[in-house]
Amino acid sequence: MTKASTFPNRQGSDSNNRKVYLVDGARTPFLKARGGPGPFTPVDLAVQCGRPLLMRQPFSRDAFDQVILGCVNVIADEMNPSRVAALRLGMGDAMVAFTVQINCGSGMQSIDTAYKYIRQGESDLILAGGAEALSHAPLVMREEAVEWYAGLARAKGPLDTAKQMSGLRPEFFKPVIGLERGLTDPITELNMGQTAEVLAHHFDISREDADQYAVESQHRLATAQEQGWLEGEVEPAFDRDGNVYEKDDGVRPDSSVAKLSELNPVFEKPYGKVTAGNSSQITDGACWVILASEDAVQKHGLEPLAEIRDSEWAGLDPSIMGLGPVMCTTPMMQRNGLAKKDIDLWELNEAFAAQVLACLAAWQDKEFCKNVLGLDKTFGKIGRDRLNVDGGAISLGHPVGTSGSRIVLHLANAMKRLKKKRGIATECIGGGLAGAMLLEVV
Repeated sequence: MTKASTFPNRQGSDSNNRKVYLVDGARTPFLKARGGPGPFTPVDLAVQCGRPLLMRQPFSRDAFDQVILGCVNVIADEMNPSRVAALRLGMGDAMVAFTVQINCGSGMQSIDTAYKYIRQGESDLILAGGAEALSHAPLVMREEAVEWYAGLARAKGPLDTAKQMSGLRPEFFKPVIGLERGLTDPITELNMGQTAEVLAHHFDISREDADQYAVESQHRLATAQEQGWLEGEVEPAFDRDGNVYEKDDGVRPDSSVAKLSELNPVFEKPYGKVTAGNSSQITDGACWVILASEDAVQKHGLEPLAEIRDSEWAGLDPSIMGLGPVMCTTPMMQRNGLAKKDIDLWELNEAFAAQVLACLAAWQDKEFCKNVLGLDKTFGKIGRDRLNVDGGAISLGHPVGTSGSRIVLHLANAMKRLKKKRGIATECIGGGLAGAMLLEVV
């Protein structure tokens, strides 16, 4: 295992750097995919949580400088979903809006891009976020079927057409699920679940530990819903038939280690550690945040939730992509002179329970910290009372283009509720990448 590369972050080197504040945000409920297209497209979702968010602001919708949205599975009818969403939200024909894609990090990339525009003085007010409807992921035709259809289109005359028709095979009518192909790394040819199995092997993560973590995630989200801690963050969504979706519907309050132990491994049978119960759920959802400069805060009388202090991106071997949070968070903390004790809350996206536990184990492994992170001693243990305090993607789902924005928004809200000062949101990214953001409560 070798050291990962990180993108240079030149915060502090430019005299024009300005403070950037997260002043508000909202998301839809995360809706579990159930075997067919859900009630909302990515833009539908973005509009559902965008409308109430913009309605409660003390400025007009065209006051934004630009709109940035993360989305991975863009559907054919919504090319550049950021622009489509901005127009449907009534932000004006002149509103510049673009879409970013960096797999699971797309929602965080949108915030980071907005953060840097404002920090450098190019913008003052930006709407940024993510939207994903994994239930609308396309079905893809097999390559041989595509070739057959192409040959049929090129056929000239009845005889040529009949010859081509003779090559028709029943399997041509069985499409491949595009999401399945999208979640398989083209370099290592491992799907995301298999990369979690690699980490479970490297760091000796047991099946029982993974299941126990998953149960905690379920119970924490259930408690957050019961206590009303997500009110104001989660806005109800209304479909075209008048149905109302008020909360994340993948939560299983009655989850237990005993029940999860009955599930078979999905990716490495029969002895694998990763199951449907201790993995993130395939889900639809959207999330927006509003970022503002100090000038915009003063001009519009805004009350910031938190200041974005720094960000970091890293690259590593795709086969161990789940360790990405360790690789990007550590140098960001070093740059800011922070130790583990200085971080009050962590939001580490729960792609897989084994992946989260592997990150925690890596930070406590002396050889890993020395040889890979370049530390003189172990980073240390992150207490579970500081990590994903209201559950995570295992319990509420992982709409890949949205999760990065959700964990940033929820971190800000959780710090405010719990009266904490400083937090980090971080996630692994398919393809061997990772992102992290450092927030401080104002």
